Amino acid sequence: MDGLPFPVPAPRIWAVGALCRAVADALDARFNPVAVRGEVSGFSRAPSGHCYFTLKDAQGQVRCAMFRRAASLLGFVPRDGDLVEVQGRLGVYEQRGDLQLVVESLARAGQGAHFEQFLRLKARLDAEGLFDPGRKRPLPALPRAIGIATSLNAAALHDVVTCLRRRAPHVAVTIAPAAVQGPQAPGELVAALDSLYALATRGQVDVILLVRGGGPIEDLWAFNDEQLARAIVRSPVPLVSGVGHETDFTIADFCADVRAPTPTAAAELAAAARDDWVSDLAQARDRLWQAAARRTDRAGQRLDHAAARLGRPLARAAQQRSRVDRAAQRLGQAVLGRLRSAQDGIARRGAFHVQAMAGRRAQAAQRLDRLALRLQLLDPRLVLQRGYALLTDPQGHPITSVAQTHAGQQLHAALADGEVAVTVSPGAANRP
Repeated sequence: MDGLPFPVPAPRIWAVGALCRAVADALDARFNPVAVRGEVSGFSRAPSGHCYFTLKDAQGQVRCAMFRRAASLLGFVPRDGDLVEVQGRLGVYEQRGDLQLVVESLARAGQGAHFEQFLRLKARLDAEGLFDPGRKRPLPALPRAIGIATSLNAAALHDVVTCLRRRAPHVAVTIAPAAVQGPQAPGELVAALDSLYALATRGQVDVILLVRGGGPIEDLWAFNDEQLARAIVRSPVPLVSGVGHETDFTIADFCADVRAPTPTAAAELAAAARDDWVSDLAQARDRLWQAAARRTDRAGQRLDHAAARLGRPLARAAQQRSRVDRAAQRLGQAVLGRLRSAQDGIARRGAFHVQAMAGRRAQAAQRLDRLALRLQLLDPRLVLQRGYALLTDPQGHPITSVAQTHAGQQLHAALADGEVAVTVSPGAANRP
């Protein structure tokens, strides 16, 4: 035995799966639960809702998995390079034999206590239904007035006002000032919202923006206040939260009717661009004018057909057609003038009253229908259909008196379904 006093025992032969489980048990007993600080790398979210990433520093790295339940509590989206602190359980992913950290909570480094507080409040308010999508309201398409709750010294206020002035200068803006960070901020924000709510109940505010620029979680903490959350939920009008940057999430975001990624985006969501509405109005004007022209053309065509069916040009029909043509021309000019006046007024005042245009269109259509009815009532064929005849001499002049006739004179008689030639008898001519 090569000089050894006793034989060396053979090593235990493990099944691969059993070895992985044994290592996992040893890690669990030795380390778990574990808290780790490191830099995020390769963060991704699977369709299942689970998140996967690597936590690393200069000396090493460990693969991490964050399952859907824990991932749904994230208050921000981790990005590569973020320094974070995680809590979880270290184990072995047996299918690959890899060391894996199952993450149960994740926060930016140095924010662990704040983050845990955020998660607890978020879970409690969610359970009460404050985040229920069913209570979220859509934003008004054409707000008349917008209320803004923020600090007068905040850059966010300048961004929002500039955006509103560019997109919708006709919309009135009311600012309710409040601190947006510090211990006094939550109370001031609630008071600012209450002042806007009072205006909203009187119809003087249609939508409210709660905005603040970005910053670390400590600067945004006022927007994670429970009293502010409950104040947001009782807003009488839709409320948009635009707090921080796109990757920042606060309790206010979950309570608001709409969450905007930035303050400027909140302004864009609240007020549609005036130019878009002006363009829509111009298209409506063109469609209305074309419809009026088509109705006028059809009425003139019906008149032409009526005259043609009489067989001969009738002076009265020609006169009525001329009257209809003049009336149609005046109607078209009046409609066009009204449309141009409406568009000019909208451009000056920024007021969009498409409903009024629809009313004018209906009035124009009714007036055209009345003219068509009057034309129809004046149609000579209606008289002929009652047994009368229209007498004309060979030159087409109407015979309206016996004094215009003489014995043996050849006349034309227009009946409802055609014409006949007649001769004046000697006994009928010049009869009184």
